[in-house]
Amino acid sequence: MDSSTGSSMLAAVAKAKGPTDKTLRVARNKLYPMQSWYCLALFIFIVGVFQWGSYLHSKYARRHRNANGESDPELASERSVRGVRRIPAALANFYRVIAFRWTLEIGKSYTLCLSEVFVTVAYIVFLYVWAFINTTDLEGHKLNLTYWCNRAGILATSQFPLITALGTKNNLVSLVTGVSYDKLNYIHRMMARVVFILLWVHAGSEVVYEAPFQPYLEQTWLRCGIVSIVAITVLMFASLRPVRAGAYEFFFYTHFAMVLIFLVCAYFHTSYDSITYWIYPCFAIWGLDRLIRVVRLVVFNHSYFGFRSGSNMDATIELLSQEFVRLRFHRPSHFHWKPGQTAYLIMPSVSRLPFESHPFTIASFDSNLFDSIEDKDSARSSEKSNRMSLAEHALGSSMPFWKEVVFFINVREGFTGRLREAALKGEKVKVFIDGPYGPSPDLGSYDTCVLIAGGSGVSYTLPTLLDIIENVRSGKSDCRRVVFIWAIRDANHIHWIDETLVRALQLAPPYLNVSIRIHVTGASAAIAELHQDDADSESIHDDSEHEDGKAREKSKDSLVALSNVSVEQGRPNLDVMLKEEVDATTGRMSVNVCGSQAVARSVRHALRFPVSSPSNILNGGPSVTLHIESFGYA
Repeated sequence: MDSSTGSSMLAAVAKAKGPTDKTLRVARNKLYPMQSWYCLALFIFIVGVFQWGSYLHSKYARRHRNANGESDPELASERSVRGVRRIPAALANFYRVIAFRWTLEIGKSYTLCLSEVFVTVAYIVFLYVWAFINTTDLEGHKLNLTYWCNRAGILATSQFPLITALGTKNNLVSLVTGVSYDKLNYIHRMMARVVFILLWVHAGSEVVYEAPFQPYLEQTWLRCGIVSIVAITVLMFASLRPVRAGAYEFFFYTHFAMVLIFLVCAYFHTSYDSITYWIYPCFAIWGLDRLIRVVRLVVFNHSYFGFRSGSNMDATIELLSQEFVRLRFHRPSHFHWKPGQTAYLIMPSVSRLPFESHPFTIASFDSNLFDSIEDKDSARSSEKSNRMSLAEHALGSSMPFWKEVVFFINVREGFTGRLREAALKGEKVKVFIDGPYGPSPDLGSYDTCVLIAGGSGVSYTLPTLLDIIENVRSGKSDCRRVVFIWAIRDANHIHWIDETLVRALQLAPPYLNVSIRIHVTGASAAIAELHQDDADSESIHDDSEHEDGKAREKSKDSLVALSNVSVEQGRPNLDVMLKEEVDATTGRMSVNVCGSQAVARSVRHALRFPVSSPSNILNGGPSVTLHIESFGYA
């Protein structure tokens, strides 16, 4: 035996005793998914610390102000506080502008803020580094297919539980981070699409590695894998924004069916490598969410399930215009919500499926704020018996906003189109309610609050306005100015909430400055009619003493007659309006928006630099926060 042969044999023996390519692949396929989960859990924890820390700081700041009153130097002397002491507020505001107001705009309706762009890019890099790192085999071949083929599939599979959780209404991620499920839905979609590409990396490499492919088609695990990848491919195309916006119900049913097929087939496919422990938690998470929702459904609608103590929640549907309907039903004593929260409505007689649910923002106010006004009205009822009050207006009554659960619904096709048909029939429909869901804006520590809505977005801003007034009256809020901006197509839409706004302004304490600005983007004739009606009521003053009293009462109950209410033609110039508010404000300012993507874009643009620049904060300007509840299918 020559020396070269002996050396080769020794090398082979040494290699056999050490790690092999297979053992390395198997070990890393188990290790890397767990490491990815540790990183994701740490990220979620950090986000939760910042979110809850910000919430607790806001609570502490308000209590500190209430305890010290005007003696608090940071709050009472805000106009004179400049320079170094304002650095923390300037840094926080700088972060808000960069992360949430600078956006990547795709087309006319798709917008990503830079925080979403960062999370997306970071997740792609994060997952794909784990998929392709350490893929050099023991012979020195880089990117060895056998190393990353199965690893790509296993890494993708390991993300399924988190993707499932982010798609549910009741999930642990929302509890830990304080971020509502609807805000997390973008992360749910983003992760699903990144994993989809990784799954095709796995499937494509299998085609190359296992060629010729025909003998393997007889194996159940492979056929399940093929069905699974086809199902998620169909789902990805069905979930594209144009499909969701144009045929939401098609997306809804396709999503449910394809996810079920995908997970069931993925379970049998992964059983080949004994990694089903990444799949069955998805069924548990989904099942727990459904169980919680069913329990809530029974509790909040128990009159329909044989409990006589429950109140009947048959709903009235009113056609406000060709584009909007109002749905309302009696407020159950056991159902409570906060401003800005949503509820899922189930109406078997309107839906195509018996328990198909659709989310809508609750427009009414869960409070007894108006009781004092109603008591006074009752005492004066005999004096008003000869005139028609606004409370008797079919679409302008304020009573539903605190006596009932009310929804303003924008009519499109599908479910909302069938709601319009039900409104035309004038029949009551049975409604099951699941909720409430989502956060409620905590505005108690802000000096100025700006509420901006477009159309049915008033469902969000109206109860928020009422909540601010109630909290200021009870001493729970530091707010001293509220600006309510509402853009509508038709001036007649004012009658949806006119009396409610009148009553709210009557209840507002004198130290709370409330400004109502309504902008009509449609024809100007209706605005002229509104002002003409008010002028007609004023002209009655000259007829007789009795008619004079009637005119004054009419003017008092007329929204357009109030000095702090303006009704203007055209779209609101949000850039100018918000700049004016920022220039006139010190302390903390909150801007809350509920409207279309166009409205959200305008507000983001208006609150960028230089309006919210660090130099403005350092010179005593307000620290501005922005909260957006946007329409559409993001």
